[in-house]
Amino acid sequence: MNEAVKFHFPVDGEDFTSAGQASVQIKKNLRALGIAPEIIRKVSIAMYEGEINMVIHAGGGEADVLIYEDRIEICLSDNGPGIANIELAMQEGFSTAPDNIRSLGFGAGMGLPNMKRYSDSFKIESELGRGTRILMTVNL
Repeated sequence: MNEAVKFHFPVDGEDFTSAGQASVQIKKNLRALGIAPEIIRKVSIAMYEGEINMVIHAGGGEADVLIYEDRIEICLSDNGPGIANIELAMQEGFSTAPDNIRSLGFGAGMGLPNMKRYSDSFKIESELGRGTRILMTVNL
């Protein structure tokens, strides 16, 4: 694999039932490429957490995955309200999800911490009123 294999997924922010479709599809794609199961698990968890966050907080967004010989890069971006306090948002259990979302079993405040936990590098950029961009790398 000299050039990156690229995948792009829109994340629909209007439909909870479609949340997670990108992570399911990337799991299938990685399996077809012969990527090790433990790597697939890490990428799938990180992607799923990001998708759910985009649906809950940002009205959707986009997920781009680039697969290189030595790593998988994931870029999640949205045009949501942004994150007011990234340090606080990175704490396990902290959540700004509304009660109706929590009643569905989402919004437990583990999304960003799990994304960091299941990636080998994690970078988050956010600007209030402009959106959020998360870059994660999983090494192969």
